Amino acid sequence: MEAFGLGMFMFVACAATALLEHPASALHQGIESAFVRRIIMGAAMGVTALALIMSPWGQRSGAHLNPSVTLTFWALGKVGGADAILYVLAQFAGGLAGTGLASFVIGMPLDHMAVGYAATTPSMSGSANAFAAEAIISFLLMTTVLGLSNSKTWYRSTPYAAAVLVALFIIVEAPVSGMSMNPARTFASAVPSGNWQSIWIYFLAPPLGMLLAAAFHHYRSEVHCAKLHHANTCRCIFRCEFPKLLSKV
Repeated sequence: MEAFGLGMFMFVACAATALLEHPASALHQGIESAFVRRIIMGAAMGVTALALIMSPWGQRSGAHLNPSVTLTFWALGKVGGADAILYVLAQFAGGLAGTGLASFVIGMPLDHMAVGYAATTPSMSGSANAFAAEAIISFLLMTTVLGLSNSKTWYRSTPYAAAVLVALFIIVEAPVSGMSMNPARTFASAVPSGNWQSIWIYFLAPPLGMLLAAAFHHYRSEVHCAKLHHANTCRCIFRCEFPKLLSKV
C-alpha cells in the first residue's frame, strides 16, 4: 500500500512536470509564467496527496509515503522497528516503480532537461539554502501533522492540512530546492535521470526537520498514533492510543 501510494504520487509528479515544463507541451507554451505553472503543479500534487491519504489503502497504511515520516513515528515509539524498515523499503521501491511507469507511458519527454523525471535539485542560491529550506518545510509539515492529528477537535483536518502544505510548498519553496521533503521521492527521480546533484540534502534535511518537530511536539504533548488519517474504520496496525485521545474530556 505504501509502495503503491508513493508510486502513484511519482507518476503524477512526472506527468504533471512533463505537461507543464516540456518546451513542446501546449500547456507550457500557453502559460508563460513559471509562478502560474507552479500554482497548477502545486494544486495537482496537493490533490494527489489528499486522494492518497483519504483512499482506502491510505487509511489502512497510515499514508506515510515518506521515509522521513516513518522514521519520525518510529522515533516517537509509534511504529515498530521491523515495520519501519519494511515501510521505508516499500516507499523507495514504490517511488522508483512510479517513475518507471511514467517513463513507459510518457517516454522520451521525461528525459528532456527541462523535465528530468521531476528531479529535485538545489537552485542557483546554493546547497546551504536548499538544505535549510528542506529542513524548514519538513519541520512545518510534521509540526502541523502532529498538532492536528493529536487534537480531539482538529484530528479530522489532518489530511487536508497536509495536502494544502504540499501545494503551498511547491508554489513557494520549489524554486529553492525543488521541494522534496522525501528521500524516496528524490531517489525515484535521481535513478532514471542520473541527476544526483546534492543528493545528501534530501536524505538529511527532511528527517532532521521532522525529528526536530517531533521533539518539539513530544516535549509539550502526547502522540497517540502514526496515522495521518484516523477518522475511519480501518484496523490500526500501529502502537495506537487514539481511543485515549477521543476519551479526553
